[in-house]
Amino acid sequence: MRPTSSSLCLALCLASNAVLAAPDSAPLDLDRIVVTATRTERALADVPGSVDVIDRARMDALLVRTLDDLFRYEPGITVGSSFGRFGISDIRIRGLGGNRVRIQTDGIAVPDAFAIGSFSNANRNFVDLDTLKRVEVVRGPTSSLYGSDALGGVVAFVTRDPGDYLSAGRDAYFGAKFGVEGASEGLFAGSTAAFGGARWSSLVTLSHRQGKETENKGEVGGTGPARTQPNPQATRGHSVLGKLVFEPVAAQRFELVVDANEDDVETDVLTSRGLQALTGATNTRVLGDDHQSRARVAFVHHADRLGWAPADSIDWQLYRQDSRTTQDSVELRLVPSAGRMLRDRREREFRFDQRSVGLQANARKAFDTGGVGHEIAYGIDVVRTRTTQKRDGRRIVPDTGLVTNVMLPDVFPVRDFPISDTTQAALYVQDEITFADGAVRLVPAVRVDHYRLAPDADAIFREDNPRTEVVGLSETSVSPKIGAVWTFTGDWSVHGGYARGFRAPPYNDVNIGFTNVQFGYTAIPNPDLTSETSDGLELGLRYAGKRAYASLGGYYTEYDDFIESTRFVGIDPLTGLMLYQSQNVEDARIRGIEFKGGASLDAIAPILAGWSLRGAAAWSRGENRASGEALESIDPLTATLGVAFERARWGAELAGRFAGRRDRLPDSSAGASFESPGYALLDLYAHWAFAPGTRLDAGVFNLADRKVWRAGAVPLIAAGSATRDRYTAPGRNVSLSLAIDF
Repeated sequence: MRPTSSSLCLALCLASNAVLAAPDSAPLDLDRIVVTATRTERALADVPGSVDVIDRARMDALLVRTLDDLFRYEPGITVGSSFGRFGISDIRIRGLGGNRVRIQTDGIAVPDAFAIGSFSNANRNFVDLDTLKRVEVVRGPTSSLYGSDALGGVVAFVTRDPGDYLSAGRDAYFGAKFGVEGASEGLFAGSTAAFGGARWSSLVTLSHRQGKETENKGEVGGTGPARTQPNPQATRGHSVLGKLVFEPVAAQRFELVVDANEDDVETDVLTSRGLQALTGATNTRVLGDDHQSRARVAFVHHADRLGWAPADSIDWQLYRQDSRTTQDSVELRLVPSAGRMLRDRREREFRFDQRSVGLQANARKAFDTGGVGHEIAYGIDVVRTRTTQKRDGRRIVPDTGLVTNVMLPDVFPVRDFPISDTTQAALYVQDEITFADGAVRLVPAVRVDHYRLAPDADAIFREDNPRTEVVGLSETSVSPKIGAVWTFTGDWSVHGGYARGFRAPPYNDVNIGFTNVQFGYTAIPNPDLTSETSDGLELGLRYAGKRAYASLGGYYTEYDDFIESTRFVGIDPLTGLMLYQSQNVEDARIRGIEFKGGASLDAIAPILAGWSLRGAAAWSRGENRASGEALESIDPLTATLGVAFERARWGAELAGRFAGRRDRLPDSSAGASFESPGYALLDLYAHWAFAPGTRLDAGVFNLADRKVWRAGAVPLIAAGSATRDRYTAPGRNVSLSLAIDF
């Protein structure tokens, strides 16, 4: 057995023994209230599925600044990233990521991700985590409640409210936070002010962050494609969250929400310098300047204790959200021409914009029929989104005076798909049925989604695609789900269910269009694309005791009609160009087992008062059902284990991260793929409330300064790749945070 496997087994055995040794009664973790899984407030123990909750206190204790920090100790959830320039890219749940996972803030989906070529990459990293009070993650298909893009699950960010800071006798609050991050030499500062009265309350949160590139364990510096150290970067960002709340009576609340976030990254792309083999040109400098912003405005209404026949409570919101990604690139080149080298400056601009306007409304009604209780939740979700993408550029040759928008294979400006208006309208209904004195809970749900795509082929798109016939799309999908929880004795319960997921054909795949005569190919639309779908089964066992909790579950999901973008389909008989088209071609199967548990150790002996243990693990397998090849996106066996000690004013935690070897991979283009080795890392946290209203948090990560490749963070590269150290995690680093409340 490998050393890493031994560590994993030891971690799981320790966690299991601690949980089973604890006595019964109220749970430590499974009594947390969640909303995302059922659209109703439910304790985790009553949810018929796998849900993770990370609250504000836990985020502060773990010094969470990025998505990677947020899910560091959540096996089965992976944050993807790219080396060199664009950084964090997506969140994967059980091996599925990108736009197949719904990411939302206060119920509103964040903008889409889109990437094309080496200079264009719009990601979904749009949330300032300091504005959140909790994060909920629903694992597995969730289209029955959230529709398209919830094929793999839901990540729900919930922002803070004035009521989180105000209480009886306290009508004003002010807090500030300052900190440093060792891995990126980052600095951050934030402040929050909240005020309240009998009916009105308000909240404003401001933050600023700046830093450099995140370090790794690469040792090759210099310039060119052999470099393994990170490219130099300067990062900065700002965010603001404002809420104005009016409560005319105790059961009515109106909110006006303003939320904005922006980030800028400047990159000196040293890895792109040097001779370019395909063109014979030599890059002397490559610079990237990337800007990303998101702003939303929402009007929200909550009403409880209505006593109406159709509803006991309702909530609805009307919102608008705008996002923009702008990426400017400059290449300075020396180009051979007639026996001499000419200076060649190439400027590129990529833009990806989305504007969404939507209405969400939810209602709940509880009633009994005999000895059976019903809690009905139903609602509508309507959103219209306009998506615009454009690439522009020019080429300047100072030695000849040439200035042109021709930069083969492109003649700028170009659009890679037409301006697209999408309308999604949905109706869902769910019934939580309880009987046998509450011991059994059945939760059937169904959602009907109608998806409509209306493309607009403007002059820019037509200039590059004069003969491309763009198409609209109209599709209706029905997504059923049924779950169950049976509390069969005391604190023990089993849960399970079936869920269907779907994802509507994306606008860019339906109407992709570009032609490269120089290299002899063209991409054409596909009006016959159908929705990607999934069918998932899940079964689990839970224990929710006074001093311990544990959950063990397994899942099996089959995915059909995955869309493969720009697949080769033949030769155009009229032009002789190779034809590429997005098509439904792939079917996949993903299955796995997940464990999570924790215990207060004073249940074993009074001398252990203040000590606690928590652990989690995830194992999964995934294959392409047509070819039998392993899926690249599936992580190896991963686990975490933490032991903590807590006193009134201070505490500490030692946390371990473990992973097995990533040995199930398809071959790369160069043959056998690099299998990242297993690892065991230790992190140390401490906090100290040294004065009233103050708290100092500190963390030391990768205590042993080990060189590791994080599970799921390495792309498909050759086993002998000389640049694999690019994808190593940071070595030992320290982060600090100081919070002051008034």
